Amino acid sequence: MLYSNDNIFTVGLTGMSGAGKTTACRVFAGNGFSVIDCDIISRKAVEKGRPALREIAELFSEDVLTPDGELDRKKTGSIVFGDRRRLDALNRLIYPYIIYLIIEEMNRFAGHGRTLFLLDAPTLFESGADMLCDRIVSVTADTDFCKERIMERDGLTEEQALKRLSSQHDASFYKDRSDHCIINNGTAEDLAERTAEIARRLIQGHRGA
Repeated sequence: MLYSNDNIFTVGLTGMSGAGKTTACRVFAGNGFSVIDCDIISRKAVEKGRPALREIAELFSEDVLTPDGELDRKKTGSIVFGDRRRLDALNRLIYPYIIYLIIEEMNRFAGHGRTLFLLDAPTLFESGADMLCDRIVSVTADTDFCKERIMERDGLTEEQALKRLSSQHDASFYKDRSDHCIINNGTAEDLAERTAEIARRLIQGHRGA
């Protein structure tokens, strides 16, 4: 792992949209893990006044900024989505800043005596945040289950939900890169039970090491 501290134990949580990561995250939190929400971190990385925002404006022009100098997410999205080259350029720019802020947050928690961390990161591998992790847990599900959950959660049509899923990695991508892969084709209670068992085993393994 990239972050070196013998007392720190970090689990990366990732997986497919609609698979149940939110439920798994709550279970880890209930088992003593300090959760670092990498979606929140990514938004923080491009706040007004941050160097990443300045570099984004230099890369795509000032048009991606609102009149108030904030990132215009809708306009930026219209530029990069559908253009893989530009999306890759944006990711290369922003991911190092995200990693820096994750480590900063870990240090803040560690300063308060916290030693168990969970990185809740949909783009764990793409961002390189997996290098901060001692273990990786992913949550996957069959496409039909993910589709139905996304439709119910986000109010999307079947076509929209399937389009979202088609733009993401499939279950095998996560399974091949994870220490534990939870297949969530059942109830939320089943998922919570399996996640709690993994969380306890990981803690025991860490403390017994």
